[in-house]
Amino acid sequence: MKKVIAAGHICLDITPMFPERNVNSLNDVLAPGKLIQMGEADVHTGGSVANTGLAMKLLGADVTLMGKIGNDAFGNMILNILEKYDAKGGMIVSEKETTSYSVVLAIPGIDRIFLHCSGANHTFCADDIPKEALSEAALFHFGYPPLMKSMYENDGEELLKIMKQAKDLGAATSLDMAAVDPKSDAGTADWDKILERVIPYVDFFVPSVEELCYMLDRERFEEWQKRAAGRDITEILDIEKDVKPLAEQCMNYGARVLLIKCGAPGMYYWTADKAILREAGERIGLNLDEWAGREGFERSYLPEKILSGTGAGDTSIAAFLVAMLEGYSLERALQLATAAGASCVAAYDALSGLKPFPELEKKIDAGWQKNGER
Repeated sequence: MKKVIAAGHICLDITPMFPERNVNSLNDVLAPGKLIQMGEADVHTGGSVANTGLAMKLLGADVTLMGKIGNDAFGNMILNILEKYDAKGGMIVSEKETTSYSVVLAIPGIDRIFLHCSGANHTFCADDIPKEALSEAALFHFGYPPLMKSMYENDGEELLKIMKQAKDLGAATSLDMAAVDPKSDAGTADWDKILERVIPYVDFFVPSVEELCYMLDRERFEEWQKRAAGRDITEILDIEKDVKPLAEQCMNYGARVLLIKCGAPGMYYWTADKAILREAGERIGLNLDEWAGREGFERSYLPEKILSGTGAGDTSIAAFLVAMLEGYSLERALQLATAAGASCVAAYDALSGLKPFPELEKKIDAGWQKNGER
């Protein structure tokens, strides 16, 4: 079985459960002095390492998780959760730092709000990743560098070192991003320059459209916000005019397989030609005839219900990468990615809604309705 490393950001997600009724404005729920009757709190691991890594493991991949936590109560909770999946062996426990956590406000009808502390993630570095493990890995997946200070300092020098190291040792690489807080240190980083330096060492680049636009074209992102007028940005985007220019920039920087998550509407994809795609390496066994030179938009499937979008993008990427490793065509990998995302929004956490590929394929082949279809 092909070995996978899922490294990067990990945290503990605490999601208070709001009453299941849609609201139109945040002010309808959160107001000074107001008492809100809540359900129980959903407590799970979060971040790319847990969301994508564990999802890949549940989908059948041989995955080692590599993240940094503190030796504290939240850290112990993360280890206890990972132990249930037999997945704590690669974790790094620091005696000097605290464990990262997020309080996720998933209010029905409102996009999620995250209250986040990055904790030990800030000091994760290339030396934390054993070279022996990389030399055996078919795929090295790294997630959420905007939430890890060491990854965006010095124009991304450490992130560049990590991705280059993985490529030099023969692994294919994938990179996922995270939203940037404009008022944080990450908000002052030159993300365009960082991506220009790092993307040549990334085989599968899988950001969200909002993250990518903020990093590459801040003025365009601000214009999107004005057009959206408080709505979800992905609802107002035009693929050709808004998304494709960002994709072209990524391909010009050297992306091999680009997958841009566009929220509920679906995913935009673009793959390089055979000569460039071949640089992903032999370990993943990619069928170049089926994967090279493709571009388009894969619409999402309609979910049975929507409880929370937490981790849906991560699990979509997990399904896409596992399908790729198992030799699926690009078309099927995209279908499984969007199907996994639609399944996961029916649960409060990233993993409870995840379904195995045979179950997803049965539903897909039975005519599962896609977003925008009648």
